[in-house]
Amino acid sequence: MSDITPLEIFLSGTPGLEPLLRDEAVALGFASPQVVPGGVTFEGDWSEVWRANLMLRGAGRVLARVARFRAMHLAQLDKRARKLDWSGLLRADVPYRVEATCRKSRIYHAGAATERVSNAIADALGRTPVDKGGLVVRVRIEDDLCEISLDTSGEALHKRGHKQAVGKAPMRETFAVLFLRSCGYTGTEPVIDPMCGSGTFVIEAAEQAMGLAPGRARSFGFEDLASFDADRWAEIKAMVPAARSTDIRFHGFDRDAGAIANATANAERADVAEVTSFTHQAVADLTPPKGPPGLVIVNPPYGARIGNRNLLFALYGTFGTVLKERFSGWRVGIVTSDKGLARATGLHFRQVSAPIPHGGLKIQLFQTGPLK
Repeated sequence: MSDITPLEIFLSGTPGLEPLLRDEAVALGFASPQVVPGGVTFEGDWSEVWRANLMLRGAGRVLARVARFRAMHLAQLDKRARKLDWSGLLRADVPYRVEATCRKSRIYHAGAATERVSNAIADALGRTPVDKGGLVVRVRIEDDLCEISLDTSGEALHKRGHKQAVGKAPMRETFAVLFLRSCGYTGTEPVIDPMCGSGTFVIEAAEQAMGLAPGRARSFGFEDLASFDADRWAEIKAMVPAARSTDIRFHGFDRDAGAIANATANAERADVAEVTSFTHQAVADLTPPKGPPGLVIVNPPYGARIGNRNLLFALYGTFGTVLKERFSGWRVGIVTSDKGLARATGLHFRQVSAPIPHGGLKIQLFQTGPLK
């Protein structure tokens, strides 16, 4: 058994978007982040775990890997799991649960692996795990290599704490911010979403422009770990720069009045209402705001879960025509699972992402250069 010092910190991400998550980690000053399948890793102490949860916009979760060792059979897993300083990791008064996965290993039964690690922790803490414990110990066994991690986030990080009103098939915040990054958005240009739904793209763009920490309005799992230092956590939060003022404005439109009401309420809770606007309007009536061009980004219906595909060709066609006729100089990003619908816009796409899993579908980001 080998304890890991400093901690190996794993940022879970969406397959296909890991390089964008790494770029965000680099920009925030985390130490030498590296892309791995399903996420990004770097090394740091507990303070960096806390800062990652607070500041990273594109990570799904932050895991602290506390041990890595070879385990060829359950008795070996049990023995080595018992060598961890569980009382230094978990608090006896906080409910926890253990979740295990096994792949290509001689230990193939995830339930048995879960039981062995659970017993090791229970004997150390004097508290058995519970099915719905808030803190999660994650055990991953692949090719006979066992990694034990603490899920330090609690609820998934896309749950910022302010998007309480959502419609059908909402775009996760973590997806939205990485798609914005892929389109070259840096917080210094206007953003328009013509089919904004609950306002995710617009709100995320506005938060980035104002320098707001994505985790500012929520709590995290690490606050219940034995390693948590409330005074140090207060210092880290105090180091976050105050919100910046900006002259840039961010606009959302939707033909559904309910979506506009939801997006407006979400923006108010996110403290970006002063730089955002949401308008009940059809795509055909879309016009650019005054000022310099920026980015139009949209997650329109695909016809898979929302809308009839055959009826969507006209919508995509109208959207493309409006952009070509009125939005000279603007760049466009379209997220869809349907290449045929994307082509129906008549736009020239200079970049198309690889398929990305999302809600049981494979979606792609279609990007243009500045429209002429």
